Amino acid sequence: MPLIRFDMIEGRTETEVTKILDISHRVIVDAFQVPEGDRYQIVHQHHPYEMIIKDTGLGFKRSKSVIVITITTRQRTHEKKEIFYEKLVLALKQECNIDPADIMVSMVVNEGEDWSFGFGKAQFLTGEL
Repeated sequence: MPLIRFDMIEGRTETEVTKILDISHRVIVDAFQVPEGDRYQIVHQHHPYEMIIKDTGLGFKRSKSVIVITITTRQRTHEKKEIFYEKLVLALKQECNIDPADIMVSMVVNEGEDWSFGFGKAQFLTGEL
């Protein structure tokens, strides 16, 4: 936990996708202070016509490199979220040359009782985590 879903337009190589996932994991470990082994990432690749991601009236353009990142996590402070957003787009720009305008992030907040990591148990509630 956190669980991170990446929606992107198909066409990136395995190496490119792996790099995006590695960078995102590194940034989330740093910003949210989660253990290195908390890595849950799922990639969904779409045909270009399956993703319409506009700018919500902010006046910038997105390209076919757009990535929508949905993070399901327990509550984080506003400060940690802002640090995460900033570090993520900076790292993806520097290491993958992805324009910050092409990164959209949505956080879905839930509680410990909303997680089961397996075996039909709520590990945050049982004290296993």
